[in-house]
Amino acid sequence: MSTALVVGGTGPTGPHVVNGLLARGHQVTILHTGAHESADIPASVEHIHTDPFDVDKTSNALGTRTFDLVVVMYGRLRELAALCEGRTGRFISVGGVPAYTGWGDADALWPPGMRVPTREWSRLVVDEDVDFAVNRKVTNIARSEVAVFDHHPTASHLRYPWIYGPGQVASLEWSIVRRILDGRKQLILPDGGMSLQSRAYAVNAAHLLLTIVDKPEIASGEVYNASDEWTPTLLQWAEIIADALDHEFEIVSMPWEYATLAQRLTVRGTPHHRVTSSEKATFDLGYRDVVDPIDGLAITSRHLFDNPLEPGGSAERSLSDLFDYEGEDRLIEVWKAAMTDVSRVSLEVDAGLTDRYSAAFDDSKRTEWTTIKK
Repeated sequence: MSTALVVGGTGPTGPHVVNGLLARGHQVTILHTGAHESADIPASVEHIHTDPFDVDKTSNALGTRTFDLVVVMYGRLRELAALCEGRTGRFISVGGVPAYTGWGDADALWPPGMRVPTREWSRLVVDEDVDFAVNRKVTNIARSEVAVFDHHPTASHLRYPWIYGPGQVASLEWSIVRRILDGRKQLILPDGGMSLQSRAYAVNAAHLLLTIVDKPEIASGEVYNASDEWTPTLLQWAEIIADALDHEFEIVSMPWEYATLAQRLTVRGTPHHRVTSSEKATFDLGYRDVVDPIDGLAITSRHLFDNPLEPGGSAERSLSDLFDYEGEDRLIEVWKAAMTDVSRVSLEVDAGLTDRYSAAFDDSKRTEWTTIKK
């Protein structure tokens, strides 16, 4: 029987990966801190409890053991990649999309903002000039990828975006769910919620990793983006969550620079799109989403509704959402007042644009083939 070591394994995607490996006939061992256990992992799985961020402790815990497959989803990846050299026939690792230039600093690219979509061959911070300004954590993520292939040339590496689903400790969806629980009727969205931020439902991300397991010859030496096949706008994201909980918001659209209490909803410190494409996995490995994002967000929302985060607790604080409803009400009041004159003028100068492809367009009122009559 083939042996597999999963470093991590109890986060939002881990149990799905572990159970997928078991279904494929692997004898699975998970190595993690033991701080969090998952009821979804069967008793047949061996647990090694140690600190994956301490390579010496991890080395002592593993001893001289070897495995046919090692999947590293947690811990200090660069050091674990070196530790596992010569211990496994196959190495699969999980990193993150901050490895792309512009993810953390939109102005690093010109024009500012990551390209939509961002594919695996897009610019990486690790390839920039030595004087290129980049956050230290981002640099470490990028360098870890290099270390993986230095020690395991036939490895496969996944770049995770934001993961959502039951089991995610600091769920971004909580920002919307808590407002529903608190009875909020109005929701401020920067720029009308038109920004795009790639995410992956935990089941989908795990499934993509397992498609790599299934096709070693194709995936050897390759990097893949993990993301849902389509990306909802921030507005669609909020609407899906609200609909799942039978709630309706009045959406208050403000320019991003003024929507200060809602800027965190765009995930980073700018309103730019951050969309990574999973097309490479689709065409190379035959990957398709197991769960549509609408269904995944609904499941996540209902889970959070039934299992709310502690208000003011560490998980909620990590979201950087102040839930300052008094401040939001003040912003909404002054914004609506300011828009009174703007609305009047905009109606006065309205160009009357009609979309000829809209169902509302009445083609019978056209009188000349070159002109659209309003």
